[in-house]
Amino acid sequence: MPNHFIRNILDATPNYLKKELHAKLRTVFDAPDTKTARLLLNQVLEEYQDKAEKAMDILEKGFDDATAILELPEKYRKRLRTTNAMERINEEVRRRERVIRIFPNRDSLIRLAGAFLMEIDEKWSSGRKYLDMTEYWSWRQGNAKKSSKVAYIGG
Repeated sequence: MPNHFIRNILDATPNYLKKELHAKLRTVFDAPDTKTARLLLNQVLEEYQDKAEKAMDILEKGFDDATAILELPEKYRKRLRTTNAMERINEEVRRRERVIRIFPNRDSLIRLAGAFLMEIDEKWSSGRKYLDMTEYWSWRQGNAKKSSKVAYIGG
């Protein structure tokens, strides 16, 4: 769920509407697919456009980015919709950096972070995989021609 995006919308919402709008936004972003999310979005926009114009502009502009995850198979959404993996990596790099404290130069920091990232990559590719991409690649081949919203990243 795009919590930061919802916070940005609520920051632009009048106080008396925040609780009510928050519940509606959760419903929009918890939708099972893009079509349902867009239907719910249109209802929210219609209901709040006059009451919270600035917030609705933010919602409308960022909606496609916030719901892009709904284009992927459901199996992958849970892990990809959050920043938990990135936050965990950053936390581990910081932990290792605290041990060394002072780096002689920028390259030594880059080597430390690079070594850690290579270690994680090795774990993910040889051990229990964070995401088993075999199902994704077959899904992608079947849907690549239907939708241009999912960008090609490589592979």
